[in-house]
Amino acid sequence: MKFSLSWLKAHLDTDACATEIAEKLTSIGLEIEGMENPADALRPFRVAKVLEAGPHPNADKLQLLKVADGAAEPWQVVCGAPNAKAGMIGVFGPPGTYIPGSDFTLKPAKIRDVESFGMMCSYRELELGDDHDGIIELPESAASEVGTSYADYAKLDDPVFDVSITPNRQDCMGVRGIARDLAAAGLGSLKPLDIANIARNGTGPDVRTDDPEGCPAFYACTVKGVSNGASPAWMQARLKSAGQKPINTLVDITNYVMLDHGRPLHVYDAGKLAGGLIARKAKPGETVLALNDNEYTLDESMTVIADDKGAHDIGGIMGGANTGSDQATTEVLIECAYFTPENIAKTGQKLLLTSDARQRFERGVDPAFLDDGLELATALVLELCGGTASAVTRAGTPPTEQRTISYDPAQCLALGGLDVAPDRQTAILEALGFEVLCPREGGEPSPDGSTTEAREMGPGLRRGTWTITIPTWRRDVQGWQDIVEEIVRIEGLDTIPSTPLPRKPGVAKPTASPEQLAERKARRAAAARGLNEVVNWSFISEKEAAPFGGGNWSLANPISEDLKVMRPSMLPGLIAAAKRNSARGASSVRLFEVGRRYLESSEHPTIGLVLTGEKTARNWQGRGASKFDAYDAKAEVLAILEAAGAPVDKLMDFGEAGDAYHPGQSGTLRLGPKKILAAYGALHPNATKAFGLKGAAVGAEIFLDAIPLKKKAGHMRDAFAPPALQAVTRDFAFIVDADLPAGDLVRAVKGADKKLITDARIFDLFEGPSVGEGKKSLAAEVTLQPTDATLTEEDLKALSDKVVASAAKLGASLRG
Repeated sequence: MKFSLSWLKAHLDTDACATEIAEKLTSIGLEIEGMENPADALRPFRVAKVLEAGPHPNADKLQLLKVADGAAEPWQVVCGAPNAKAGMIGVFGPPGTYIPGSDFTLKPAKIRDVESFGMMCSYRELELGDDHDGIIELPESAASEVGTSYADYAKLDDPVFDVSITPNRQDCMGVRGIARDLAAAGLGSLKPLDIANIARNGTGPDVRTDDPEGCPAFYACTVKGVSNGASPAWMQARLKSAGQKPINTLVDITNYVMLDHGRPLHVYDAGKLAGGLIARKAKPGETVLALNDNEYTLDESMTVIADDKGAHDIGGIMGGANTGSDQATTEVLIECAYFTPENIAKTGQKLLLTSDARQRFERGVDPAFLDDGLELATALVLELCGGTASAVTRAGTPPTEQRTISYDPAQCLALGGLDVAPDRQTAILEALGFEVLCPREGGEPSPDGSTTEAREMGPGLRRGTWTITIPTWRRDVQGWQDIVEEIVRIEGLDTIPSTPLPRKPGVAKPTASPEQLAERKARRAAAARGLNEVVNWSFISEKEAAPFGGGNWSLANPISEDLKVMRPSMLPGLIAAAKRNSARGASSVRLFEVGRRYLESSEHPTIGLVLTGEKTARNWQGRGASKFDAYDAKAEVLAILEAAGAPVDKLMDFGEAGDAYHPGQSGTLRLGPKKILAAYGALHPNATKAFGLKGAAVGAEIFLDAIPLKKKAGHMRDAFAPPALQAVTRDFAFIVDADLPAGDLVRAVKGADKKLITDARIFDLFEGPSVGEGKKSLAAEVTLQPTDATLTEEDLKALSDKVVASAAKLGASLRG
C-alpha cells in the first residue's frame, strides 16, 4: 500500500515529519517496506529560461539554445524539441545530472560537430508523465524562479510511504484507515469525513442482485451529462504516488476512492449497457473480456455483473472491456456493491486473476460504507465531470449486524504482558472506532437503575467486564484476544517488557520424542561418516518424479511447473544435487538428506543418500581411482541404522529395491518379509540419465518411521558393564549350497543359543571340486560369553551340537 505524505495529511491533522510517521507505523504493526521522496531525484534540475534559439548549422531539425539557469554564464544546448523557442521557461538538467526517464547521465557532448552542455527536459524524461512531444513549458510567472530547483518550484517534496498490510488488516487498505491508526497512536487527530449532500433527481437505475450468497448488496446511481477527460493534477499526483497510472477522470475517481477509503467501485458507460444490471451466478462456460484484454471462462460458482446481452464484469475482481468509460462517455452508472470475501478469493484463485479490487474484497471491505462510498464517488464525478445525479437504487442488504465482545481490561496484562491503564485502553479503542460500555466503579446503579453506561458518562466507568461493539470495518476482530492485540500494538509493540518465562528449578527434562532422537542420531552418524547434508525442496516436477513412480500429491497452484509435485522419494533432489556438484568439478560426491516422502495418504520421515564419482582417488602405488558400488551404499545404511537404534543383527537382506535401482545390484533390509527398513543399490541408468548425471551412482533410502524404537529412549548410552568371565570362540566350517546367502547362515548360528552366543561372523569362503559341484564352504567364528560359570567341555559339546543342528535346517553340514 503506497501513499504520499500530503495524501495522509488530508485525513490526519499532524505536524509529524515523514520519519516520525514511518517509525510510528512500524511500532503499531504496520511495517514500512520503503520510503522515498520523488523530489530527491529531481533536485538537480532547475527552472531555466531560453535566452536565444537559433538554427543548428549542421542539422535542419535541431536548434542551438542559450539557456540561463542562474549560473554565471548561460549554457549552450543543442535541442530537438519542436516547441523550443526564445523566451520560454522550462526545466534544465546541467551536465552530470542523471535523467531518470531515459536512464543515463548527462555529460558534455558534440552533436553534429557542435558542443552541447546539458538538456532541456520533457515530462517523460523526468518520469512526471508520458508527454514527450516537446520540452516542459512553464508559465511566464516562473521567470522569477529561474535557478530554483524544479522539485521545490513544483512542490514535489512529498515523501511516499510503502506499507506492508497484513491480510487481517483490511481496514488499512485505504489511506483513511492508516490515518485512523496513527491518530489512535497519538500522532495527530483524525479529520472528520466530509460527505457531501448531493441533490438527486429522477429514479435510480435498474439494478438487482440474484446472487445473495456472492453479492448480498448492490447499490448504484447514474449521472447524466458528464464530460470525461484528464483528471486534475492533485488526483493524478496521488494516484501516481500509489503506483497507479491515471486513465481518465471517471476511472481515476473510482481508483482514488478505492485507495483513499479501501472501497472499490466501478463506473459503466450507461450508453453501452442493454437493460438493467444484475449480479448473478455465471453460466457454465460463460466468458468475459476483462479490462486487461484477457478473456476468462467462468463457472457457476462465480459472480458476474450482467445486462440483457450477457456478463460484462467478474464481480468484485475486474470490470469488462466492453462497458468501460472513455472520452465519449456522457452518462455513467456508478456501482458500489458488497461481495463476500470467500467467493472473491475462490474466484480469483480459479481464474489466476488478481487486482486491487480483489485484494480488498477478499479481505473484507466495510459493509456499512456502501452509501458513503457511493456519495463520495458521485460528488467527485459531479465536481470534476459535471452532470446530474439520479436517486440511489439499493438492491439487497449488506451484512451490517453489530458484533459485541465481553472484555476485562485486566486481560491486557495477562495476555499481552503490558500494563495499560483502563482509561488509556478505552481511549485507544474509541479512537479505533470501537464502542465501549463498562460498569460504574463499585457497581453504582445508573439513573435508569442499571449498572452499565457508556464511557462518555464519566471517569467512574472503568472496572469489571466491558461490552465492546466492533466497528463494521474490523472483520478481523473476533474475540477478546484481538482487543488485547489492538491495545498493545497502539500502545507500542516495542514497549512490551522482556519477561522470561517461569521454569521449574533444577535441570530441565528432555522433551525430544524417541522418533526425534533417532533422527538426530542418524543425522550425526551420516555426517560423521563423511557424508555432506543437503536440504532440497519438497516439490519437484512431474518429469523428475516419473522415474520414481510418479507423484501422488500435486499442487493446484504451484509456484512453477518445476515445483508442482510433492516428492515420492528423497532420491530426485539428491541426484540433482549430485549432478550440480559433479558439473562444478567435484570428483567424489557423498550426499545425504533428512526429510519427508509423500506417498498416497501420508508423509514419511526418510533419510536418503547418494554416492557418485570416485570412492578413492588414484595414488602413487599404481592403483587407479575406485568407484562406489552397492555394497558401499549398504555399509552406509547399516551404520546409520545402527546409530538410530535399529536391530541390525536381525535384519534380512533380500529382494530387489525397486524400479529406481539397477536390477541385480540392489536390495532391501527388512525385519521379517514385510517390514522394510531400507532400500539400497546402484541407481538405474534411466534415473540418473533423467537428471543429466553422468557415470554410475549408488543410493539408498532409510525409512525412519519403520525402525522399531524404545518408548523411553534416552539421551544417554547404556552404562558399560564388562563381563566377569572370559569369552570363548569356536570355529565351524559348513558345506552349503552355493546360492545360500552367508547372512542366513550367520543368523541360524546365532539363533542356536541366544543367551550364550553373542556374535558370529564369516571369516572364510572356499569353492572348488573338493566341496562338490554346486556347493561352497563357509567358515564361521562363533563367540560364546558365559555369565554364571566357566563353560565345561560338556557345555561346549552341547552348544556345538545346537549350532550344527541349527545350520542343518538350511541344508548345511559340517565340513570333514
